Amino acid sequence: MWLWIVLAAVTAQRLGELWLANRNTRRLLAEGAVEIGAGHYPLFVLLHAGWLAAIALATPATTIPAPWLLAAYGVLQLGRLWVIATLGRFWTTRIITLPGAPLVRRGPYRFVRHPNYLVASLEIAVLPLAFGQVLIALVWSVANALLVGWRIRVEDRALDDRREC
Repeated sequence: MWLWIVLAAVTAQRLGELWLANRNTRRLLAEGAVEIGAGHYPLFVLLHAGWLAAIALATPATTIPAPWLLAAYGVLQLGRLWVIATLGRFWTTRIITLPGAPLVRRGPYRFVRHPNYLVASLEIAVLPLAFGQVLIALVWSVANALLVGWRIRVEDRALDDRREC
């Protein structure tokens, strides 16, 4: 029962975030923003959907999650909300850059250069571990690290001209 409740909540959250990200993306593009690195975006969608599917398929429905890891996942959601609130209309799941707009340097960006990627990376490890799925945590964490490494390089190049704004 816990498995399905948690996975339904995570799925609903992700779908809500995709809705918000798409709304912000459309607004930014209408203002003259450009998307960079669109080719790798479907890989992230596949990674996250596959992660949830793997947890659902590999975990017995009667599994009771480790409370402290589920709590850690909940704390990570606070970090995710902090990132989204800090970026506001600039938060998307794609690399969208609006020429001339200053880079955000407040909120979690005071402490970490890419806090959204940090939160997502920790989520990918913590949620399957909460249900005892060590292999899923390991495999998806490695795949995520490879994708995020690629994405950060693309994003940093896209933002280089705005570092002094």
